[in-house]
Amino acid sequence: MKDLEKILKALANRRRLAILKYLKHKGTATVTDIAREIKLSFRSTSKHLGILSAFDIIEKNQEGPQVFYELSGKQAVAAKSIIALL
Repeated sequence: MKDLEKILKALANRRRLAILKYLKHKGTATVTDIAREIKLSFRSTSKHLGILSAFDIIEKNQEGPQVFYELSGKQAVAAKSIIALL
């Protein structure tokens, strides 16, 4: 039950939901792309991405100097259900 609570808290933020919605439609994106889309600073966007990544909601892949983010294939059922609504 604690895991579910932590996942729901990670998702209970409009900026993080906006990130997930963007990644759902875009597929993969860099922090810069995401920050521009959701109109948030690079630093704040990075913090939100770190939270989502910590709960396996998104994953990051480094390609050279750039890091690309995408929805994780190992999401909890609760996260998948919420993302499906976006």
